[in-house]
Amino acid sequence: MKLTDSPAWQALSAHAASFSQHHLRDLFAADAGRFERFSRRCDGLLLDFSKQRIDAEAHRLLLDFAAAADIDGWRQKMLSGEIINHTEGRAVRHVALRAGEAAPPETRAVLAQMQDCCDSIHNGVWRGYSNERITDVVNIGIGGSDLGPRMAARALAAAQQPDLRVHFVANVDAADIAPLLARLDPRATLFIIASKTFTTQETLINARTARAWLLAAAGSEEAVARHFIALSTARERTREFGIADANVFEFWDWVGGRFSLWSAIGLSLALAVGWSNFTQLLAGARAMDEHFANAPAADNLPLTLALLTLWNTDFLGAPSAAVLPYSQSLELLPAYLQQLEMESNGKQTDRAGQGIGVPTNPIVWGAAGSNGQHSFYQLLHQGGQLVPCDFIALGESDFPLPGHHRPLLANCLAQSAALAFGQTAAELRAAGVSETLLPYKLFPGNQPSSTLLLPRLDAYTLGQLLALYEHKTFCLGVLWNLNSFDQWGVELGKTLAGRIEPLLAGNGDASAFDASTRGLLAALRSAS
Repeated sequence: MKLTDSPAWQALSAHAASFSQHHLRDLFAADAGRFERFSRRCDGLLLDFSKQRIDAEAHRLLLDFAAAADIDGWRQKMLSGEIINHTEGRAVRHVALRAGEAAPPETRAVLAQMQDCCDSIHNGVWRGYSNERITDVVNIGIGGSDLGPRMAARALAAAQQPDLRVHFVANVDAADIAPLLARLDPRATLFIIASKTFTTQETLINARTARAWLLAAAGSEEAVARHFIALSTARERTREFGIADANVFEFWDWVGGRFSLWSAIGLSLALAVGWSNFTQLLAGARAMDEHFANAPAADNLPLTLALLTLWNTDFLGAPSAAVLPYSQSLELLPAYLQQLEMESNGKQTDRAGQGIGVPTNPIVWGAAGSNGQHSFYQLLHQGGQLVPCDFIALGESDFPLPGHHRPLLANCLAQSAALAFGQTAAELRAAGVSETLLPYKLFPGNQPSSTLLLPRLDAYTLGQLLALYEHKTFCLGVLWNLNSFDQWGVELGKTLAGRIEPLLAGNGDASAFDASTRGLLAALRSAS
């Protein structure tokens, strides 16, 4: 049966048609207990979704839809290791990476290898080719091999190891790696090359540049073994590069790139913040895994976030969603969630190979508050577009300077309230606003939002937060009946780039390409 023909979908659609014009002002006025009804707590976290444009009936129908989609069955399939990534014939087992004593033996072995590596670098045992202590680590990867550890290292900056600087390079543009290499000392720099197949174009180009830079200083190929680590399964290729087998960290095809922070891909993060913090990150994620596996549907935080996204996207018509962390340390979270959610669920083919027929994942974007208030919030308030928002705030600051945290929290709460309730003409007149200015100062409100409060930002709560969004992403894939764990949409561009690159050097025939691409190729060749 087509998704939109199911009775559960039809019931939601009918309710949305009659309910969608209700204003949040009216919903709150009619229900004094709305906050208690539409908020949930879990292990120190508080999710308030009372400012979402739902009522008790919408919530009930959404839960009915989740049951009809067999959320419980699909969750069990994932957690038990069934092959749910059917297009690639793979299980989806990233949860096993943080399962503690219940983790697979191979996972525990790699974690022990990572701990030994961290200890040797932090204790000064690992030395460079001239016996210098390692002071800088450069993670070279792209996509999930970069976004996860980069975001988490920034988020946990308050726990940064004092004697080690960790850097991240992803873009094939030389402007990413060249300025970094210019200020590093090759005698004290360690490179982590993160590529499962050791063939990723951008990563390998940057890795070869780093290798040449090192050898220009060291003068001997033997130096590579002291200054390079690989996170890869392709040992023949890592050996050809000069990386010692002891410095190769394995991960598996049942770990998707955007879900790989918990694996060896997290080595740069563990080096940045210390092994004890990395284990706390795993523990926080494990606690959220247990909540997701065991909490009833009505109290399940990841499922709640997924159902709200489904409602806003397909029944209220919101094409995008903003993630607004009121924490500068979480400034990279929106970019991380862009890959996690949009690469997972930005699809239009269901598990049976049929068209889904409705929008799936919204465009995810955002920025840290309060910076965003001085750039794009104007559109949120008066731009006439529906943009659901996730506000994220911390009970305690990770950098507790006097006079900073209360104003930050005040702005977070004020913005969510202003977006929800707006400002009416009567209120403006009562405040003495002139009739001339009144039209410009009207705020329509009725912008839906959720607010997630973390008690603090540390490794444990970051693990909770990231696992929360991972499971939300999984739930959305189930609700839309799509495979969240492949990414065929990224392949065409890679294939075409491989055909275009030699044409830029004047080699080959460009006639198979369209007139625009041929014209651009000619312009670039003439400019070089």
